[in-house]
Amino acid sequence: MTSLHTTRVRRRRLGVAAAAAGLFATLLTAGTAVATPDPGDAPTTRKGVSAGQEAEAEAAIRSGEIPGVDEIVHSPNIKHLANVPKDALQGTNSDLAFQGKYAFSGNYDGFVIYDISKPSSPKTVAQVLCPGGQNDITVSGDLLFLSTDSSRSDDSCASTSQPATEKSSWEGMKIFDISDKKNPQYVAAVETACGSHTHTLVPERSNVYVYVSSYSPNAAFPDCQPPHDGISVIKVPRNAPEKARIVNFPVLFPDGGNPGGTTNPGVFETTGCHDITVLPSKDLAAGACMGDGLLFSIENPEKPKIIHRVQDNVNFAFWHSATFNQDADKVVFTDELGGGGAATCNEAIGPKRGADGIYDIVGRGDHRKLVFRSYFKIDRHQADAEVCVAHNGSIIPVKGRDLMVQAWYQGGISVWDFTNSAAPKEIAFFERGPVTLDRVTTAGPWSAYYYNGHIYSNDIAKGFDVLRIDDRRTDPAKKVRMSELNVQTQPDYFDR
Repeated sequence: MTSLHTTRVRRRRLGVAAAAAGLFATLLTAGTAVATPDPGDAPTTRKGVSAGQEAEAEAAIRSGEIPGVDEIVHSPNIKHLANVPKDALQGTNSDLAFQGKYAFSGNYDGFVIYDISKPSSPKTVAQVLCPGGQNDITVSGDLLFLSTDSSRSDDSCASTSQPATEKSSWEGMKIFDISDKKNPQYVAAVETACGSHTHTLVPERSNVYVYVSSYSPNAAFPDCQPPHDGISVIKVPRNAPEKARIVNFPVLFPDGGNPGGTTNPGVFETTGCHDITVLPSKDLAAGACMGDGLLFSIENPEKPKIIHRVQDNVNFAFWHSATFNQDADKVVFTDELGGGGAATCNEAIGPKRGADGIYDIVGRGDHRKLVFRSYFKIDRHQADAEVCVAHNGSIIPVKGRDLMVQAWYQGGISVWDFTNSAAPKEIAFFERGPVTLDRVTTAGPWSAYYYNGHIYSNDIAKGFDVLRIDDRRTDPAKKVRMSELNVQTQPDYFDR
């Protein structure tokens, strides 16, 4: 039985050994030659830690300053209601989507549908084997969308890995009919340049537009040629998804974007976008695009138009994701320092690198600009064996407050308040202790989202988690009910 108790917020000075400082230097000089951010669909590579680092972590466990291996700790206002371990699909767990009483869990081997009508006791409804990391997942009506960003032998769910240097290889979007949740049917596929690392829906009444984010072109890849400075826009007719097709490839970086590398050491060169979040009620979108952050108009969903672009060449390494606040006057961008494969929540890295960047949106119309206000990073330092990185999260809908829940891999789940853009603060947390102490291991929550009164998390290694937060600051959100939620398609929670 996994122990469950609360602990104080930890601020141990972990990760200050020479080896950690060496990691910091490596991250500062990293360029496009390093591994593509986010784990691949190959087995996770585990790197050893020094005997000194392992001994330091063991001492921290004995003193109660970090949780023990696989031990669960949390703040008093969080309750862990349920965990559903992985079953048939043993790959890396990725993103989540929601519809009615169902949660849809992406996994590098396919996807799982859970019945969450009783959050404390989720039930598995279906497990669909369809390998093709990272299987980023969304739903709209009777359609489910799945991203494939690993080179496959064909577009079927029986495909095998195949080098991207082969012209016959396939990557892109897959579309399923989920009208019968117990028996999803694969109905269509659209190949996209450089695959589909993530995707974002812009739903309309008769069509669904899909913004496909991908990056890292290579002259040796026939279907992923440089430059690759835009996104694929797919139009999917709801009543005829088999007719889905690419209708545009808007170039977002006509100047090539952030050059990264020797010009801006430690920053990834921009060769596309990692993730896009849209706010349809405001015709706005925010793009996290490797070395650049974007604000753009989606008044014409087939032709998104850039409004403003920002860079942070001091502290950001890889712009990973974006989240609007409810009033659409702020954007939180995340920095995936280390690409989801390094221990970055320690004193050696510090509080500004591998953090969230909070930006205010100022001005009107096409003259709006993103203005930096502050950084937020969890201050619960992790052991040198724990991969920790700012990852996917969502706002918690409370009028008058800007609240967010966010996944941090082995840093766990953080609930934080950025109502004051210049002074964000954590108000709740949940995390598991290290998976092991002798190896750097990728694990922990990939996504943590608030949906209909609960927090749902997809843990890379441990499965599907359900949490409840009871706090006067977040309690009003329990009254907000959604019929569907794809977090990268942010709803107007209060105008429905």
